[in-house]
Amino acid sequence: MAGAIIENMSTKKLVIVGVTLLLFQALAFMVGGLIAPSPTTAVHYLATKCVDTVKSQQETKWFMPWGPNQCDKLQSFDDAMAKRIEANDIVFAVHIPLPKKEMSPWFQFMLVILQFDIAFKMYNQIEEGAMVNIEVGLAYRDDTVSPWTEMARSFEQRRLNCSFTTAKTVENEGRHYECDLLPFMELGSVAHKYYLLNIRLPVNERKKINVKIGEIKDIRLVSIHQNGGFTKVWFAMKTFLTPSILIIMIWYWRRISLMSRPPVLLEKVILALGISMTFINIPVEWFSIGFNWTWMLLFGDIRQGIFYSMLLSFWIIFCGEHLMDQTERNRFSVYWKQVGPIVFGSFCLFIFDMCERGVQLTNPFYSIWASDVGTELAMAFIIVAGICACLYFLFLCFMVYQVFRNISGKRTSLPAMTKARRLHYEGLIFRFKFLMLVTLACAAMTVIFFIISQVNEGHWHWGEHTVQVNSAFFTGIYGMWNLYVFAIMFLYAPSHKRYGDEQSSGDGGANSGEDLQLTTTITHVDGPTEIYKMTGKEAQE
Repeated sequence: MAGAIIENMSTKKLVIVGVTLLLFQALAFMVGGLIAPSPTTAVHYLATKCVDTVKSQQETKWFMPWGPNQCDKLQSFDDAMAKRIEANDIVFAVHIPLPKKEMSPWFQFMLVILQFDIAFKMYNQIEEGAMVNIEVGLAYRDDTVSPWTEMARSFEQRRLNCSFTTAKTVENEGRHYECDLLPFMELGSVAHKYYLLNIRLPVNERKKINVKIGEIKDIRLVSIHQNGGFTKVWFAMKTFLTPSILIIMIWYWRRISLMSRPPVLLEKVILALGISMTFINIPVEWFSIGFNWTWMLLFGDIRQGIFYSMLLSFWIIFCGEHLMDQTERNRFSVYWKQVGPIVFGSFCLFIFDMCERGVQLTNPFYSIWASDVGTELAMAFIIVAGICACLYFLFLCFMVYQVFRNISGKRTSLPAMTKARRLHYEGLIFRFKFLMLVTLACAAMTVIFFIISQVNEGHWHWGEHTVQVNSAFFTGIYGMWNLYVFAIMFLYAPSHKRYGDEQSSGDGGANSGEDLQLTTTITHVDGPTEIYKMTGKEAQE
């Protein structure tokens, strides 16, 4: 049997392949760190207070904060009281983006955060668990003269979580509460140039709507969208990597199918890993530039979830197949205890994602973080996911340790071999152990990336160069996944060379004797590599 490329390729060529992959890995990090801008941009807005002087029920009126058709403005609520303007006649207007700027489909998504500026008053304090009722409308247009087209309208509630750091006395009236940021809106695409938000805070004392919420002075919004420059770099990477993984996957399976034996489980799982990597690589995001596909965020989460499930399952099976007895290996059902929780956890995350982004397809103002139950559930999911990721990595380290110990037990047969053959098998063991350590490093980086992506964006300053941490991690980890999958399919593809072809016929007798000594290890076990065969010896002894 020819064996795999990882065993039969010369050390010199293998080093060249490894160095090449390492250079591509460094390039992936540098693309994000030195070329791509920060993944996202945050823009701050202060809502303009407009007066709804003419109430018309026939058609929706949109209030512009600036421009030729701007609304009648109020500088403060003191002006409203002086002019006897009721709270129900005040509309908070926000135009996105700022004047003389345009939004772009390259921004991919738009997340809007809400914050209230609330002043302390002795007679109007914020009660515990106060809810703010918000009537909000969203409109869009693609030039500065066309009428606004309504995109969404909703009546939302947000719970205030504010604290007053000083004593609640008359002397401290007018000081502002410190209030948490509130989730407000999320769009899965930015297909239009201009967006307009009109926000009302209707008051109804009889129904206790918007009472005991303090004295709201201003409404501030923070709009977060993906940077167009980062989007272009990201699309370019996907476009380049898709054919690379697709070609190596077709080449790998073609070599497997040419073999006389049927493919074993490990080879099938490697193919499945390549398919999942190709699925996440396909740059369908290019279509979002020309089409208003609001479901792209949800679709991206689904693709990433499938790849995560396949990658984590592959590492378990990859290690397990080098631990199982020959009677147990090559059966997927053996791994249900390890793979089952991975699939179940991924399904739970999918349901959680559907509960938020699935609803946002019809109501962009919906947020699972808006309610106490939703917030606790979301926090629980994130914390449990982080703990499970760390536990998974520890379990993987334990499996790799068991594999190393299993291989060390097989080395007792090596001293009886000739020097050349012993060195050959020691080389195989070293290559396999090195690959397992690379696998652990890849798993560690994946877990670190998951944790890092949960924290706020930061920067590293190296001399005169500014390295965007999140950009470098996004492109670096994405490149690492592709290079790892590429390397696995290349190294575990069947080789056309045979070990011993280059050796003289005079060594045939000695080699045949050593082969006879390792009969139970090699000749009766089908598999991709010699190490794979060696680790399945126990059941046959």
